Amino acid sequence: MTTLDAEIGRAVSALKAGELVAFPTETVYGLGADARNADAVRRIYTLKGRPPGHPLIVHLASGAELGAWARSVPQAARRLAERFWPGPLTLILPRAAGVLDELTGGQPTIALRVPSHPLAHRLLAAFGDGIAAPSANRYGRVSPTTAAHVREEFGAALPIVLDGGASSVGLESTIVSCLDELLLLRPGGITVPELEALVGPVRRADRGEGPRAPGSPAAHYAPGTPLVLAAGAAFAAAALAPAAAVLAQGPARAGFSGRLWIDAGRNAVQYGHDLYSNLRRLDHSGAGTIVVESPPEGPAWEAIRDRLTRAAAACGAEEIA
Repeated sequence: MTTLDAEIGRAVSALKAGELVAFPTETVYGLGADARNADAVRRIYTLKGRPPGHPLIVHLASGAELGAWARSVPQAARRLAERFWPGPLTLILPRAAGVLDELTGGQPTIALRVPSHPLAHRLLAAFGDGIAAPSANRYGRVSPTTAAHVREEFGAALPIVLDGGASSVGLESTIVSCLDELLLLRPGGITVPELEALVGPVRRADRGEGPRAPGSPAAHYAPGTPLVLAAGAAFAAAALAPAAAVLAQGPARAGFSGRLWIDAGRNAVQYGHDLYSNLRRLDHSGAGTIVVESPPEGPAWEAIRDRLTRAAAACGAEEIA
């Protein structure tokens, strides 16, 4: 037996005993519990400080397990699952009988996903059932994309953290409600054009429309340091403040004397992969304010804009230009 086999065995034993385990996915690290154990699921809420009524995503080893969790699966949902699972897509479906209220926030729907990270797959296969897992961080804060981030969040309160390296996507999954119509509830690594190429129109939900979905509060994904999202002249001015830490899409401006300047570049995939790690670096810089240059418009940047807008809102700020 390898060391990794032993670690997975220990994690499975902990889950079956009602304990929590952190594990990697291709999106972010998850804080996992046995999705059939109400007490274990409630421990997620307690450890994260997550308000009740916020639904959780149940992670599955394969799409073949859908029928155990969803009462019905529309054809469009099946096509999305066949194309994008394993991968960073969460489907909202009518919940099956016996699904815990603690997973759904009391709603008649369930959020389901099959992750593509090989270590997540091995854990799920060894466990043999669904694992409920939001991001492994304190509620409302920056999501973790490495095992070190998880340990930084919870320390000794979470003894089992499976280390699968840095998450390859780095942003939470795309969430699509597959009920009366296809609704985008949260943008992610799979873009709307990619979805629509397969199943036709997918409408972006208005605020408050559709089932409540994980990670969708208007204020979320925030560092501890106040964050400002700015464009144009407003960004140029804010970035030159003496105590600023800056996340930009180019090199430091002349006259910058702040704490830290990160040039995150203009490649949306790489920017998204690095976003949460960069926000943590900026948060630890001792700055009085984090100034983020507003990202471009367009499908490739939609999830990034979503996370940054919510992070700014958590700090009581709106995008300025």
